[in-house]
Order: sequence, then structure tokens, then C-alpha cells
Amino acid sequence: MKDLIKHIVQTMVDEPEEVEISEIEGDQSTVLKLRVAKADIGKVIGKKGRNVRAIRTILSAASAKEKKHTVLEILE
Repeated sequence: MKDLIKHIVQTMVDEPEEVEISEIEGDQSTVLKLRVAKADIGKVIGKKGRNVRAIRTILSAASAKEKKHTVLEILE
């Protein structure tokens, strides 16, 4: 899951080497914390949140296969 999101986000941003994802795993849920360069936060979020909503939809579909709930947080 972590690698999937990292690959998607790295293709969107200008500074792909700055993309960091940390993972906190629980019994039934996982939290992914995404950190990108300050200049790239807008690109990841997109207009009216469309990009981040699409990423979360992909994440939700992929985590449904594993029967887990996954949350994506974007950190500054």
C-alpha cells in the first residue's frame, strides 16, 4: 500500500525525492502519513481536493482487498 501511494505521488510532484510516507499499522486500520515539499502540497491536494480524493479512492479500493481500513494524512 505504502509503495503504491509513494509511486502515485512521486509522479505528480516536482521534487519526487522529497516524498516520504510513514505507516502506523493497527489491528484493523492503517494510517499513512504523507510528507512532500512545501511547493508540492498544492499539486498533491489539487483543485478543490480532487487529486487527494482520487488518491484516497485508490487507497480505499486497494485496502478493501486486504479487509483493512486505511487513512491517508498529508503533513506539512
